[in-house]
Amino acid sequence: MSVFDGLKFRRVYSPIHNLDPRIKFVYVCAVFVVAIIFSEILPLIALFLMPIPFVLLAGVQKEWLRSLRGAAFLAGFIFIVNIASNFFTSGYVLTAGAVETSAAMTLRFVVLVESFSVFFLTTSPDHLGLALEQTRVPYEFAFAFTTAVRFVPVLAEEAQTIMDAQKARGLELEKGGFLKRIRNYVPVLIPLIVSAIRRSLELAEAMESRAWGATKKRTNLYALKLHRGDFALLAITIGVLVVAIYVRLYVPVPAISQFL
Repeated sequence: MSVFDGLKFRRVYSPIHNLDPRIKFVYVCAVFVVAIIFSEILPLIALFLMPIPFVLLAGVQKEWLRSLRGAAFLAGFIFIVNIASNFFTSGYVLTAGAVETSAAMTLRFVVLVESFSVFFLTTSPDHLGLALEQTRVPYEFAFAFTTAVRFVPVLAEEAQTIMDAQKARGLELEKGGFLKRIRNYVPVLIPLIVSAIRRSLELAEAMESRAWGATKKRTNLYALKLHRGDFALLAITIGVLVVAIYVRLYVPVPAISQFL
């Protein structure tokens, strides 16, 4: 469940936390696009290293590393699947190029995870909802999205608590075959679903008691404004996109296996 720690906002004063969430989202989308257009490992390594200064400035190194560690299992699964598919489709021969391609696909997934992790770690759900409203997204959709962002880490913590409680009662989650392990998680999923339903009912009652949706024209206490740091990040984002597109079109990217 540590991967969901990358979705939990930490209220810390830093230059990254103070950036406009709209500009940060544009940056994350740019990283997503660049990661998709490249299948070579060298550009993906550069993309992997690029968010590190933002993480250091924001002071969320532990949470960021915890989210990457939580995604390690799925990253390993992606690597194994790519290795197996390359092995069986190339006549049962495993080459250095196939290993590098599999590593690049895995690193692409890691780049996407770490970019969104930095975004959610440094962006308040309140500011995120306000940004969606100011970009003309209907308030109902903005509220549903920010509510999901708030509750996913909470449900992850509750799932971990239920798992610890069931283990204390003698439930062995790690033993047995694949199907046996799936059945072992049934005593975890049922209390978690019941708790999620209870939370949704409490949220619905709280919304009704506050006359949610009574007025169509809503006002906000704060308004998001762009500052120097936002324009600097926007310039960096545009620069990264321009360089990536130029390299993709005109510069051949070498593979590490060519040097070996």
